[in-house]
Amino acid sequence: MKCFCVALFRGLAAVGIVGLALASVRADEPPAGFTPLFNGKDLAGWRGGETFDHRKLLAMSADERKEQIRKWTAADQKNSMLEVSDVTGKPHWYVENGELINDGFGAYATTEKDYGDFELLVDYRTVPKADSGIYLRGVPQVQIWDSSLPDPQNLGLAKGSGGLWNNSPGAPGKDPLVKADKPLGEWNRFRIVMRGDKVSVSLNDQKVVDEARMENYYDRSLSVPEKGPIQLQTHGGEIRWRDVFIRELPAAAK
Repeated sequence: MKCFCVALFRGLAAVGIVGLALASVRADEPPAGFTPLFNGKDLAGWRGGETFDHRKLLAMSADERKEQIRKWTAADQKNSMLEVSDVTGKPHWYVENGELINDGFGAYATTEKDYGDFELLVDYRTVPKADSGIYLRGVPQVQIWDSSLPDPQNLGLAKGSGGLWNNSPGAPGKDPLVKADKPLGEWNRFRIVMRGDKVSVSLNDQKVVDEARMENYYDRSLSVPEKGPIQLQTHGGEIRWRDVFIRELPAAAK
């Protein structure tokens, strides 16, 4: 079965069909002014990626960049987006009942398009011991985790999800202003607004980050890139996504 699945995914990629059309359920209609990043049916518009400085990717030659993206995405590369799991027999990313599902492994789901200033709406549901996040313009990250876990390393789990976890300790936005996570097994909704390098995050209609500067994880002496992809991180626990909508905003005044 595994060999058959790999051959199928290679065949889809060969004819330019990235989607794994395993479901026909549409995502809900986007709010006025928003467009869907996930169509509820397949992975059209998404590629593989990882924690990688987007400016370095753009600095590659066209052929080098194409090959790097292929490695992150293709079914024939270990830990790529479409690698088939030995446990489930499914790729790390697949669609089911209108939900985009990741098994906790493989490359990150990364938008093919780069975005500047935007408002992002996204619902997620995860499992005990999960750890995930959303990269903004390819920079980590709006944090998602199981806030009920013990925290011997004092990472801040009990403070909840939604903070800009890769900001420096003590920096604004590093920790969420309030704990707004719903109990595990329930759907949560983010509203993330990014203008320039300032980010605001609401989780389940509660403000958890208020116009905090997002630090550039790759070089803190520089601002975050002006444009980059949205990335849904994989980090060892199943996570499900739905109703992923974006509204592009006019560039912030400098």
